[in-house]
Amino acid sequence: MAEKIMTRHPQGKQGVNIDRDKYDAIKSAILETIDTKQTVTFKDLTTTVNDRLRSTFDGGVTWYVVTVKLDLEAQGLIERVPKSSPQILRLTRKHD
Repeated sequence: MAEKIMTRHPQGKQGVNIDRDKYDAIKSAILETIDTKQTVTFKDLTTTVNDRLRSTFDGGVTWYVVTVKLDLEAQGLIERVPKSSPQILRLTRKHD
């Protein structure tokens, strides 16, 4: 059975249980995309991650991007640029 991880939400809402392997793949793609581009709109992030993973990923990439992005915000690894519309994301500190 696959190892699961309970995600968090930046507003304290209920997270979801997802496979650790899927979480790790999406997390890595999100952090690398933002690190490379410095800032990225949510739409560009989902497009980039989808293009990168869709041929090898089992499941709806966009749903996982939303879920993992919220968890990364809750952890303080990424943040929304205040007052940005459309939503723009950036790293808050270096990741490993």
